[in-house]
Amino acid sequence: MFFDPLYFLIVLPAFLLGLWAQLRIRVNYAAAEQMPAPLSGAAAARHILNSAGVTDVEIEETPGHLSDHYDPRDRVVRLSPEVYHGRSLAAVGIAAHEAGHALQHAYQYAPLAIRNAAVPVAGFGSNAGIILIILGAILNMNALLIWLGIALFSGVVFFQLVNLPVEYNASARAKQQLAMLGIVSQDQMYYVSRVLNAAALTYVAATLQALLTLLYFIVRFTGRSQE
Repeated sequence: MFFDPLYFLIVLPAFLLGLWAQLRIRVNYAAAEQMPAPLSGAAAARHILNSAGVTDVEIEETPGHLSDHYDPRDRVVRLSPEVYHGRSLAAVGIAAHEAGHALQHAYQYAPLAIRNAAVPVAGFGSNAGIILIILGAILNMNALLIWLGIALFSGVVFFQLVNLPVEYNASARAKQQLAMLGIVSQDQMYYVSRVLNAAALTYVAATLQALLTLLYFIVRFTGRSQE
């Protein structure tokens, strides 16, 4: 299983898509970082939230490179130093995206609630599912353990599938707010869109990898367990 050529053959499309997405992020982020913006990332996020009446969400700086995220438990938008302080189109685009998640939360966007509920299931299923599949393979192809492991790993696939519309919707909200509030002009939106679209492609790659990994488990182990 650990060095199975079939696995690498099946997940190769997702691997290549992931590499392409990472390359696009680096190129587009570097270009957008050179384009000045009227506000810092933190100020843009605050302006977007205040304009929407969402004043109970804090904006904090967090360590790390592009570690930006929205924490729905604490209702905090956390921005990496280069985004929090940066006055570039890259910074305001990413900050607006995270503010978009806060708006989803405030407006009770259903896919976000489903995704948040699926987080523990996906985390448990990712580890426990693979362990059960390995144990089932070791224990003379135990069909019960293998199918239970596959069922648990399906939680990862479900999470990724739900996560896609959440991320794309957050980017759509970000671009809408940036344009409506006059933070970004129509010409500047080109750079913001390229950064956010490249970031969204990484989620597509992650979803594809989860789907193809599940396919690999089904192809590799279910037939043999039946034998």
